Amino acid sequence: MSTVEFLAQTLPSLLFGFVFYYPFFMAYVWMAGGLSHAMVFERKRDVDVNPLDLLPSRPLVTVVVPCFNEAPHLREVIEQLMRTRYPYCEVIAVNDGSTDGTGELLDQMTQEYGRLRVIHNASNQGKAVGLNTACQLARGEYILGIDGDALIDEDAIAWMLLPMLASERIGAVTGNPRIRTRTTLLGRMQVGEFSSIIGLIKRSQQLAGTLFTVSGVIAMFRRRAVIDVGFWSPDVLTEDIDMSWKLQIAGWQLRFEPRALCWILMPETLRGLWKQRLRWAIGGIQTMLRCTSHILRPRHWRMWPVYFEYMTSIFWAYAMALVLVISLVRPFLPHDSSWHSALLPHWQGTLLAMTCILQMLLSLWIDRRYDRDLMRYFAGTIWYPIAFWTITMATTVIALPKALIRRRGKRAVWTSPDRGVSDVP
Repeated sequence: MSTVEFLAQTLPSLLFGFVFYYPFFMAYVWMAGGLSHAMVFERKRDVDVNPLDLLPSRPLVTVVVPCFNEAPHLREVIEQLMRTRYPYCEVIAVNDGSTDGTGELLDQMTQEYGRLRVIHNASNQGKAVGLNTACQLARGEYILGIDGDALIDEDAIAWMLLPMLASERIGAVTGNPRIRTRTTLLGRMQVGEFSSIIGLIKRSQQLAGTLFTVSGVIAMFRRRAVIDVGFWSPDVLTEDIDMSWKLQIAGWQLRFEPRALCWILMPETLRGLWKQRLRWAIGGIQTMLRCTSHILRPRHWRMWPVYFEYMTSIFWAYAMALVLVISLVRPFLPHDSSWHSALLPHWQGTLLAMTCILQMLLSLWIDRRYDRDLMRYFAGTIWYPIAFWTITMATTVIALPKALIRRRGKRAVWTSPDRGVSDVP
C-alpha cells in the first residue's frame, strides 16, 4: 500500500478521533482537577467567616473602574463598592471618552463619596490605558480592577488580599465571577459556562501552578508586579490574558480565589455574544503569538501546559470546521469512501453528550456553596456544548488570521458593551 493510499484510509479516522477525543479527554482533566481542588482546598473552608479577622494587616487597596458608556449601571456599581466591609480602600473611576453621560454621573457621585476620584479621558483610549493611568495615580500597593457593570461581594476585597499578603511572589489574584443575566436561555447557558468551563479550568490550572488568565472583570494586582512587567499592553484586545502571561513569564504567581464573588452582566443576544467571543479569541491568539519566544525557553516550562493546551484548542477549532465542511459534502461522496464512514458519529456523540452533562453537574455542585441557586439553571446549561462549541470554533477560525494581520501597536479601544436585557433580577 502506498503512502497516499494509507493516508487516504487513515486520515479521516485520525481527524474525527482528534475532534472527538480532545474535548472528551480535556473534560475529564478539568473534572479531575476541579474536584481535587474542591476536596483539598475548599471543602474545609468556611465561606461564612469574616475574612477581615484573618488578615495579618489591612493595607490600602485602590479599586479601579474603567468605564465606557456605563451610565445605566454605574451608580449601582459605585454604591456597591462603598458598601464593602474592607475599610481601607479608595476608588478611581476612569471615564474613557464616554458619550452617554457616564462622565457627568461620575462627577456627581464625587460630591457624594469622598473616597471616589474620577479621571476623564477626552477620547476613547481603551481599557488598558485607563488601567495604566489609574495605576500610576493609585495610592495603594494593591490594585483591584473591576468592570463598569460588576457588583463585587462585600467581602471580595478581603478574600483577595489573603493570598496577596501570604506571599510576596503572588502578582495577581482573580475572583469568581457570577452571571446576573439569567432571564434568557443564552444567559442561563453562560451560568453553566462560568462554572463548568471557567471555574473548573481555573481550579485545575491552579493545581498545576499556572493560570491561563485572571478574570478581567475582577482581579487584584500587586502594583510592584504591574510596574515590573511594564503595565498593561494598550494594543492587545484582551488585556487580562496579556497581563497574566507577562506576569507569569516574569516569575510572578497567580491565584484563583473562589470566595471573592463578583456579579456581572453578560450578552444575551447572539450578536453581542459573537462580538465578545471574537474579541476574546483574537486577544488570546495575540498574546500567544507575542509570548511564544519567551515561553518556549526552558526556564518557563511551567507555562508549557497552558501554552500547548491553548494551541491544541486552536487546531481543534480548525479540525472541527473541516469535519463540518466534509459533513456537508458527504452526500456526494461514494458510500464506500473512508471519509463517508469515519465521520458518522456512532456511539461517540452519546458518550460526549453524557460527559458534558456530568461535567455540568459536577461544576454546579462545586460552585453551589458560593452561588446557592445554581442547580436551578441546570436544564438551561445542558444546551451549552452545542451553542458555545459552535461559537468557539467559528470565532477561533476567524480570529487566527485577524490576529496574524493585526498591526502591532494598533490601540485596542472600547466598543459599547452588550450588558444583556435591561430587566435584571
